[in-house]
Amino acid sequence: MTLKLYVERMSQPSRAVLIFCQVNGIEFEEVSIRLAKGQHRTPEFIEINPMKQVPAIVDGRFKLFESHAIMKYLSRAFPGVADHWYPADVYKRAKIDSVLDWHHTHLRRGAGGYVLNTVLAPSLGLPLNPQAAAEALELLTASLDKIESFWLQPNGRFLLGSTQPSIADLSLVCEIMQLKILGKNGERILSPYKKIANWIDDTKEATAPHFHEVHSVLFKVKERLHHKQSAPDLHSKM
Repeated sequence: MTLKLYVERMSQPSRAVLIFCQVNGIEFEEVSIRLAKGQHRTPEFIEINPMKQVPAIVDGRFKLFESHAIMKYLSRAFPGVADHWYPADVYKRAKIDSVLDWHHTHLRRGAGGYVLNTVLAPSLGLPLNPQAAAEALELLTASLDKIESFWLQPNGRFLLGSTQPSIADLSLVCEIMQLKILGKNGERILSPYKKIANWIDDTKEATAPHFHEVHSVLFKVKERLHHKQSAPDLHSKM
């Protein structure tokens, strides 16, 4: 039976799982779950993921959610996945797990919270929250500082000083890419981090052409937001 990926391409973890499957030649059926339309709250999807979040997978009778767990599973369940993505070596694997655990409690909360509360909330029927945005920006900046100073090491192009990317690189870079929809504000946030910029480029190169294709949705949203923000305020001219 074909692996089914239940994803929303505006979701950072969904993009990571999609790219991982494409890069590793894993055949799958993509099932789009539109969060803005509430499709993650339908009884059919709740049967797959009671947490009402994307991504989720169905592999035969097996159901699984949480992107990190999904990529770990795929690394072992499908032949042909290169070892560097999630190594068999217990010590290397534990180090990658440490990055992934840190991701959820730091970078994801910072980046996701900031983008949500500065631009995306209205599309999900939520109000913008300046206070939450400020708190998220503080956590985001601290997280980027830690990646630049600690997780990226001088002996390799990827996290933990590796010469090849892991599922941690893919997860964290997809998270940071969400800042692209912020336009100049996102560029300002990332501008001090030269090592991070090189690492993002290296991860894009290692996963080309799939990385660009999967992230094209972000650039479309960025363009729509730019046009919306630059449109003349008709009421002010009346």
